[in-house]
Amino acid sequence: MRTPLVPANACWRDDKGGKHMRMKQLGLLAVVLAAGMSALVQAQGAKKPAAKSAGASKPRVFFIEPKNNATVSSPVHMKFGSSGVEIAPVPPGDITTSRPGKAHYHVGIDQDCLAPGKTIVKGTPSWVHFGDGKDVFDTQLTPGKHKLALQLGDDLHNTMPGTCQVITVNVK
Repeated sequence: MRTPLVPANACWRDDKGGKHMRMKQLGLLAVVLAAGMSALVQAQGAKKPAAKSAGASKPRVFFIEPKNNATVSSPVHMKFGSSGVEIAPVPPGDITTSRPGKAHYHVGIDQDCLAPGKTIVKGTPSWVHFGDGKDVFDTQLTPGKHKLALQLGDDLHNTMPGTCQVITVNVK
């Protein structure tokens, strides 16, 4: 059985003879639902993923903890931060190219910043690599002053321009 076309101002009655519902009310309901869906889509579009917003500013790196010239106890707790770049683990396997906009942390103990583009050699006791993407580190340091260099490296462990901070801590 085919349903006949009904004019917009017509009424219909349910099978039990209940109240009438105007087609205009159905149209209004459709408009309200469409407006709600549009608002939802716009709200979701306003959220920017970290990876996309990371490229919006110049990359930089910094110590969250400890602060420069802080007096600390050993083991020294360090927490790192960055902006303008996505911190990500180095992919497994033999890496031949680096992913744009992605980096990982390195900490040099009693070291200065390395020049941009220089490879941070793995396996040296003075540089700790965080190829797993971690941003915290606890290490034993002898009493006295120590220089800590936090530097970003790409997937090939090459330093990135402008992404190094050096602080000094006094271990008691």
